[in-house]
Amino acid sequence: MAVVTKFVVVREGVEKMTFTSKKEADAYDKMLDIADQLVPFLTGSDLELDEATCEKLSFFMAQNKEQLLSLLKGAPLKKEASSKKSANKSEPKK
Repeated sequence: MAVVTKFVVVREGVEKMTFTSKKEADAYDKMLDIADQLVPFLTGSDLELDEATCEKLSFFMAQNKEQLLSLLKGAPLKKEASSKKSANKSEPKK
């Protein structure tokens, strides 16, 4: 019999994702923290976003934070962004 250690990311009592390494679980938890912090930023704008769209946008931005930071520094958009779009279809369970 094998023993398997699992790391579960839980938010507000709901399991969000399960990982086999603590590093991956911590990274995902941090990404969710960033997404949570982006929601009030986006809702405070003049954009007319409904709650669901705002949450999806904040999750997308948090998932792609490295590329977003690069863009904010003036770097051009990399071609890999379009291929990541289809690979990152998972959304947070809220």
